[in-house]
Formats: sequence, structure tokens, C-alpha cells
Amino acid sequence: MSLTLAGEAVTHPGTVRPRNEDAFVDRGDIGLWAVADGAGGHGAGDVASAAVAEALRDLPPGLSAAELLAQVRLRVGAVHADLQARAAAAGPGRIIATTLVLLLARGGHYACLWAGDSRAYLLRDGAFTRLTRDHSLVQDLVDGGVIDEEAAEGHPQANVITRAVGGQGGLELDKVSARFAAGDLFFLCSDGVFKAVPEAEIGAMLAAGQGAGAVIEAALARGARDNVTAVVVRAGVAF
Repeated sequence: MSLTLAGEAVTHPGTVRPRNEDAFVDRGDIGLWAVADGAGGHGAGDVASAAVAEALRDLPPGLSAAELLAQVRLRVGAVHADLQARAAAAGPGRIIATTLVLLLARGGHYACLWAGDSRAYLLRDGAFTRLTRDHSLVQDLVDGGVIDEEAAEGHPQANVITRAVGGQGGLELDKVSARFAAGDLFFLCSDGVFKAVPEAEIGAMLAAGQGAGAVIEAALARGARDNVTAVVVRAGVAF
């Protein structure tokens, strides 16, 4: 008996924006899935998200868990430096950046790494839990007790992120890790998804057996004003 992982990924420009600046990675063969959301309003967001997605899609098979994690950090760091250099060449004040959330799974363990406000969730035994903490202005305000979660959702600066691949300064990817079990479901998404469909509703849909496509359809039905991308990874058992 062994654990198996199956992924599903869907992306859409949404109901307002003319182009899609989100990107995703579905590398089930090496146990890696990711969502990148080009930073809105900064220009060239699609270039940034595509760059980090391409770097991850190109990872070779056969790496150990430690080697895979090291390569992810190395490649994302290289993209970060390259995007900073592109922005500097484009002129003062330019930023070419993207959020990133990724899931690594190997040998019965998982790890989530992220920068920005794209999120990872875990559905386990009916409980839908967020694994990531947004790197955003409103999250800082919530953590500081200035506003509550409800006020954060409609805050006028809800789109301001404080960390990104290609953002200012150095890059640190936050990381959480643990063991996973049969029946676990991981959900990765760009912020356009959870801003259109409440977390509780997403969790209920996934618990009812619906997938990434259904969540994206729900976001579009709610008039999603941003690009929307969702990745679902299910852990099963093979005999």
C-alpha cells in the first residue's frame, strides 16, 4: 500500500481583466504544484509569473526531497534577482514581481513555501485550514490588532503585498511542513479566488467532492474581478 497524489489545475482571466497574469505548475511526476500571480498594477506581471513557473516546470526528475527543496529555493532566488534586474533596466520605480505558493510532496511528507498572498489550504477530516499567512498590508494590520478579518476583506489596500518574487530587497520564502495522509486534499489559489468565493464555501465545495474547475466557475459566477487560478491535489491510496 502506498500514497498517491493526483493534481488538477484551472486558470481564467476573470470577468474584467483582458489578460491572465496568473500561472500554475502541475508537476505531479516530481511532487510539485504551484500558483504564481503577477503583481497587479506593476506592469509585466504576466512576465514575472511565467518566469517563476517556467523555472519550476523545468526541474528534472530523480531529485531527492532535499535536492528538490534546494533546487526550488535556488531557482526561485535566481528568478527574483533576474526580475529585479529587469525592473531596474526598465526605469526608476518599476517593479516586475509575482506572488508564489507551492506544494512539495515526497515520502509521506509535504511542504508549502510562499511569498505574497496566494494561498495554500488543507482539507482533512472535514476541516478546511489555511496553511499560509499572507504577506500583505492588511494581514499586518490584522496581526497588529488594527483591523479584524472581516474589515480586511473590504479594505481599500487589500491588494498591497509586502513580499514577492521580484519585489524589493532580498527574498525569503516562508515554509510549513508536516506529514500527509490518505484523504488529504490540498488547495492552492491566487487571491482572486478567495476574494470572490468565501473560504468556508470553497471548503464546503471541496468536501462535497467538487474540484478546481467548480471553484473557478463559482468565482466567475460571482463576477471575479481578478485573474483566478486554483490547483487541487488529492492524496489517495494505491494497493
